[in-house]
Amino acid sequence: MSEAPILILLAPASPPRVDSSIARAPDGEPMILGLSLIQRTVLAARRAAYGQVFLLGGSGRAAPEITAIVDWRSLVATVSSRSAPLIIAPATILAEADWLEQLASTRIEPAAWAAIPNRIVMISPFARGAGAQALGEGEGARDMAAVEDRLARSLGPPAAVPAPVNPMAVETQADVRAAERRLLRALTKDTDGFMARHVERPVSLSISRRLAGIAITPNQMSVISILVGICGGPFFLSSRPLMQTTGALLFLAHSILDGCDGELARLKFQQSRWGGVLDFWGDNVVHSVIFACMSVGWSRSVGAAWPLALGLAAVLGTLGSAGFVYWRLMRVKDDGGALFTSVTASPERPLARLLDAASRRDFIYLVVLLALFGRSSWFLVLAAIGAPIYFALVLFAAFAPVRVEGAGQAAREAGSAAGEPHPSISAVTCAATERARPSRS
Repeated sequence: MSEAPILILLAPASPPRVDSSIARAPDGEPMILGLSLIQRTVLAARRAAYGQVFLLGGSGRAAPEITAIVDWRSLVATVSSRSAPLIIAPATILAEADWLEQLASTRIEPAAWAAIPNRIVMISPFARGAGAQALGEGEGARDMAAVEDRLARSLGPPAAVPAPVNPMAVETQADVRAAERRLLRALTKDTDGFMARHVERPVSLSISRRLAGIAITPNQMSVISILVGICGGPFFLSSRPLMQTTGALLFLAHSILDGCDGELARLKFQQSRWGGVLDFWGDNVVHSVIFACMSVGWSRSVGAAWPLALGLAAVLGTLGSAGFVYWRLMRVKDDGGALFTSVTASPERPLARLLDAASRRDFIYLVVLLALFGRSSWFLVLAAIGAPIYFALVLFAAFAPVRVEGAGQAAREAGSAAGEPHPSISAVTCAATERARPSRS
């Protein structure tokens, strides 16, 4: 197996043409959602596990973790002992971890090289020496057109890049805006519920776009979101519609802001395990506070203690699911991926799909609707019934397949293809009602 690919960026003669309304890095590059193009490329390449990043012809523009080289001969001397493929792109490319990962796993052999015209060139390990020599002849190839022309004369016509990637270059003011829209669109998730997709996500993306250029961190955003949600709890102590509606709107604001921390983390490559854990437990704390305040407010309103039992059931169901999920999977998960993708390790199973669908965040709009009439306590009844049932189903999804697999062990050992891997819980931030969105990791 070849080594991790080496990424080579060709510095432009001048920074992209943008006006003063676009923020710029100290080297003149436009800032795109808080990062310069070079910074974004380095971080995306690191996320995609590239071996090294070089910048050709831009010594004054080098960023940390990128090696500036003056010519192709210097590059050959630096990587002569490596057997990694070379990937060449203009420094104005909008680097994204997804397509960089696809290129890293793509093999073009037996072709010597492949290209996406004016965007990407891939040189296979066995042709690297001849290709680098051709690129370094004379004054050397300094742009993508020259690179493709020299490689065509030296190695023959290129193959098409088999990976379905479509990188864009940022060269004008319009490109900067298009790059921002592209990066923001990539943050939308297929797992978003209907209201989250059409209401909350557009709002959170608009907020994240404005916050990306300032120094706020994803974890700070998580804390703000948690505090907003907790502040909504005491409003449910009152039976007045105005107070309950205020609490419900703060609860909704928490849900919207809760999307911003993950969006900022992905935009600025600041994902961390601690951030995912903070996000996970913060959501559960907010929901527990909301349920507890609903039960206390209802108890005060009717002058009886039985609503407290409903609150206890909702809180215990929520924290029970959260604690089990954390103990079962999140506590030991350390593979660099999202802490949550589904309630089981086999999301294609019918029960997993049902649990995923039942835990969408769209329920918050029901809380708002009931609060308008001072009837948010009705939702507490649903939560008190649903949270323990959801917790039981999560347990069933985790443990029931163990018995099934045990009964079919002999068949699988004989070569049966019917068996499936043992599922394990991923995350549920509010059993019975909430879909825990993919956490930062």
